[in-house]
Amino acid sequence: MSTPQELSPELSPESLNIIGPEHYAKNGYPHREWAWLRKHKPVSWCEYPNTDPFWAITKHADLVQISKQPRLFLNGPRLLVFVNESGMEQSPTPPFRHLLDMDPPVHGEYRAIVSRHFTRRGVRPLQPEIERITRKVLDDVTGRGECDFVTDVSSRIPLAVIAELLGVPHQDWDQLFKWTNETIGSGDPEFQQGASAQETMDRSRLGLFQYFTEMVAERMKHPTRDITSIVANAKISGEPMPQFEMLSYYFLLVVAGNETTRNATTGGLLAFIESPGEWQKLKKNPALIDSAVEEIVRWTSPVIQFARTATEDTEIRGQKIKAGESVCLFYPSANRDEEVFEEPFKFDIARDPNPHVAFGIGEHFCLGANLARLELKVIFQQLAERLEYAELAGAVERLRSSFVGGIKHMPIRMTIKAAAAAAA
Repeated sequence: MSTPQELSPELSPESLNIIGPEHYAKNGYPHREWAWLRKHKPVSWCEYPNTDPFWAITKHADLVQISKQPRLFLNGPRLLVFVNESGMEQSPTPPFRHLLDMDPPVHGEYRAIVSRHFTRRGVRPLQPEIERITRKVLDDVTGRGECDFVTDVSSRIPLAVIAELLGVPHQDWDQLFKWTNETIGSGDPEFQQGASAQETMDRSRLGLFQYFTEMVAERMKHPTRDITSIVANAKISGEPMPQFEMLSYYFLLVVAGNETTRNATTGGLLAFIESPGEWQKLKKNPALIDSAVEEIVRWTSPVIQFARTATEDTEIRGQKIKAGESVCLFYPSANRDEEVFEEPFKFDIARDPNPHVAFGIGEHFCLGANLARLELKVIFQQLAERLEYAELAGAVERLRSSFVGGIKHMPIRMTIKAAAAAAA
């Protein structure tokens, strides 16, 4: 992909559509707009209808600087920048209290509860099970000729992995999938079922809270080795974890453990379809799998933005930020920063170095990054072995969201070898 066409330097940041969910659904990421901002106004004050104003942060160095100062820039007051299309100035997010909106020192204590299970060493024993799940998912579409890659492949693998980790019975996996779609896609008509975004989010939250309330009661009586048991029996400052924080913890694990890997997988295959030379490069040189995974994550950057709130007056790139003002960190923009990445609009699976920030950086570096990397490695290893041909068979349908860069549907025509043939 070539560099986005330059926009007029006379534009103002407010005239650029970088936060409207409809824009993301129709056009994908606003890379032209971000490129303009990086060049002309990398720290830009933005005022849009139906959302509080914010500073748009589009450069890699500035995003890193902010992320490494968790006491100066807090998560808690405003986790995301949302456009509330009802016209009422209220956040469509339901009340949660989980790792994403916690700040030091509380954040570290809650994170430590499961962090050792998500280290590189902690996730390594999961590889055989991830390989089995991936093989089964690919077997199910072998010989079909066409499929919806999202619903038939990319959504099924991470959902199965996180459900296994949590100890959720197989018969309930479809319900978990529904809740995650309604949470991330609460502003998308496909998942609203006639309700508003707020009602859709509340429905999914309450459903998942009730489900895990019952699981927790069982795990407290009869603990097992799954993550649900570990969280259910955890102590915070020597006391049992409060129920609200506990249920929010499960909610985050289910949603984050499913959505980001799903969208990186889908966007990764789309990148290979659009760059067939890179696909042949991976098939001929399997040793590139690790750098390919990093490039897939940089290229897709599934999480679009998080917000931070300044605790005191400060300065970024010469621009004064007042205490109480919000900054919005645009991760896909940072991952196309021309000062950091050579040919940033080229999908290059051999890219080295690749200092992307798609998993965040600093205090809130993604807890599940090692698991996501392992899943993507297994998925694309098996695809490289078995997928002989793939092309789009219809339009790519994107999620109506300015938080997660989701692809809802991606119909493809394909030729996949049977597992035995791939191993031969």
